[in-house]
Amino acid sequence: MSSRSVFENEPGDGDGPRRTGRAWRVLGVLSIVMSVVLVAGSIAAYALWRRIDGQIGRENVTGQLPANRPPKLNNAMNILLIGSDSRAGANARYGTEVAGERSDTTILLHLSPGGDQAIGLSFPRDSMVRIPDCKRKNGNVVPGRLDMINSAFAQGGSACTWATIESLTKIHIDHFVKVDFTGFKRVVDALGGVEICVPRRIDDPKAELHLRRGRQIVHGDQALGYVRTRYVLGDGSDLGRIRRQQQFMASVVKKATDKGMLKDPGRVYGFLSAVAKSIKVDDQFTMQVMRKLATGLQGMSAGKVRFVTVPVEAYPADKNRVQFNQAQAEPLFEAIRHDNAPPAPAPPPPGQGPKGAQGPQGRPVKAKPVPPAQVKVTVLNATSEQGLAGRVGDQLKGRGFQVVKVGGKKAGAHPKTEILFGPGADRQAAALAAALPGHPPRAFPAGTPGMVYLVIGTDGADVGPGARRPLPKVAGEIRADRDVCAPQR
Repeated sequence: MSSRSVFENEPGDGDGPRRTGRAWRVLGVLSIVMSVVLVAGSIAAYALWRRIDGQIGRENVTGQLPANRPPKLNNAMNILLIGSDSRAGANARYGTEVAGERSDTTILLHLSPGGDQAIGLSFPRDSMVRIPDCKRKNGNVVPGRLDMINSAFAQGGSACTWATIESLTKIHIDHFVKVDFTGFKRVVDALGGVEICVPRRIDDPKAELHLRRGRQIVHGDQALGYVRTRYVLGDGSDLGRIRRQQQFMASVVKKATDKGMLKDPGRVYGFLSAVAKSIKVDDQFTMQVMRKLATGLQGMSAGKVRFVTVPVEAYPADKNRVQFNQAQAEPLFEAIRHDNAPPAPAPPPPGQGPKGAQGPQGRPVKAKPVPPAQVKVTVLNATSEQGLAGRVGDQLKGRGFQVVKVGGKKAGAHPKTEILFGPGADRQAAALAAALPGHPPRAFPAGTPGMVYLVIGTDGADVGPGARRPLPKVAGEIRADRDVCAPQR
């Protein structure tokens, strides 16, 4: 049987109802700005941190959270980002006809331990969900109900939004961050503007937005208008605007993590100070917590950050609303809940490959592993999970392996994950097996000489210490290191 016939490739890696109304959702740009604060803050002295810490507003919400919260399963950090449309104070210029404040942007920022990956998960404001009972600051209880997700903040504040997201996802949230109109502009200006790409000339007086076609830098009011406008860009849907806001956030991450900026202490301090003045957080998100998180995020870069939207479908009772597509959303929630490093494997005996490695006739393979940089790997997905080969391949690249190809096999053809190796690749296979404990390598004489094949079965492929289990790829996700003018897929 030829190598080609065994590893026959299949495709493996690969908006919703319109809504009327003029409500504006604040861009949850702080979802990634906060991670930048923590990364950049690791270079600041203690005194500088003290000064910045004193500029942050804090709110005690501990007593308002329910007793039956999801457990914290690992060392990942989950931060809830809330965009407020308050017209109080400096925000009055955007209209005083709107009383109180609402949250039209809700994002869960998930930060994997060690700065290995980050994901900003947007919850569409038009989503019909079950809101739990919520306790207000004055002790009164807002009864649970079926309602739009943004009503949790309008009626119960930050704590109710926190309790609602935990109830829907079963993901333990560690902290929250809230930002308003003025804070958003202050942060963008502190960055020196943010790059966007516009498909055509835009003139929208209501959003105070006037843009030429193509690549350009926008500052405070123009940036605010860009994320506010609804009908002159995109299809006018809530989901279409969320996607544009995610593209903007990706540009913020790219700008804020630029090495040139991080090497300039003055710019770093100005940026951190602007962020501090623009946000309100829970009182448990202390300076000590931020500094500790900063240390763990020093490996973060724009290429490790992506933005996705919770998968939704039409809400049967109202064409202007959506509901979660549970079949697609639950695997994403599950992966975020359990994102953690697998246990370290026991080291192999000196001079031997992993225990149980077999040759063509089942004889043990004794091979000393080579460095990952000397290992060429083909990753094949034999499951029905879209994009799995690409994500595992990215993890292996992060460990230093040469991933030369990713592809697919017929789902179910390999119920167990296997490591196979072509002629002369026994030491390379031993290196891969050390990174994927529990999968002893097996010789594959028909394979390409020097090549190692990772065939992912239904039991998955957990990359060993130093990397995270890859989170599922979601259709339409946006990576922060993308070119702003690249065609959107």
